[in-house]
Amino acid sequence: MSYNQNFVLITGATSGIGYELALLFAADKRNLIIVARDQMELNNTAQKLGTYGVEVITIAKDLFDRQEAFELCREIENRGFVVDTLVNDAGQGVYGLFKDNDIERELDIIDLNIASLVILTKHFVKEMQTLGSGKILNLASIASTTPGPWHAVYHATKAFVLSFSESLRSELKDSNITVTALLPGPTDTDFFQKADMMESKIVQDKNKLANPADVAKDGYEALLAGKDKVVSGFKNKMQVTMSHFTPDTLLAEQMKNQQKPADR
Repeated sequence: MSYNQNFVLITGATSGIGYELALLFAADKRNLIIVARDQMELNNTAQKLGTYGVEVITIAKDLFDRQEAFELCREIENRGFVVDTLVNDAGQGVYGLFKDNDIERELDIIDLNIASLVILTKHFVKEMQTLGSGKILNLASIASTTPGPWHAVYHATKAFVLSFSESLRSELKDSNITVTALLPGPTDTDFFQKADMMESKIVQDKNKLANPADVAKDGYEALLAGKDKVVSGFKNKMQVTMSHFTPDTLLAEQMKNQQKPADR
């Protein structure tokens, strides 16, 4: 059994970076509450994580619906689970020109990437204040630092996540609650398939995609160290650094060329 009876809550924990983070916490003997939409996937993930000798609670919620984020908070509270670490990993994008994309899908992305993240963070910050300590890891992206033609809504949501994380960290600086933002670059997960982005130039060469286990390790270590943010990967660090000195109009053109369909 885990050395700590409190729980780590991870959204989007059944695949990609979220799953790799769950493995790291489980290996460190932390009890877990894992959240995703598909109960069968949650059960399969819980079985794997349970081999580390930790308790794994599964809760199926669709965080595209902000009301289900509120329900998740209530269920955890009603069941008496104490969360001292929150990982907001769940996120998705929608690919294409803004004028062509379905507005309802874009609003769903905003609810998932922003509204549900804010709801969970507000609830558990209050819980952590009662505990006297806590840790929060928010999945931003290097997309948060640049305009994103062909992925405009996604880039904007991640800019929100980064700004929100940095603001909240400042508000909590005199407490024992830390907020860390993880900024990965393109990573070998199912993100691109879910975003209908497989034709994009940026994903044509899979050798250029980061390993989600490596990204998770960077985020995990930064979280434990209480860092404000971490950019995962040397090339991504260089890209973010250069973005500070490059006009946004030029950044937008560069990103448009990277993200447009390969045949254009």
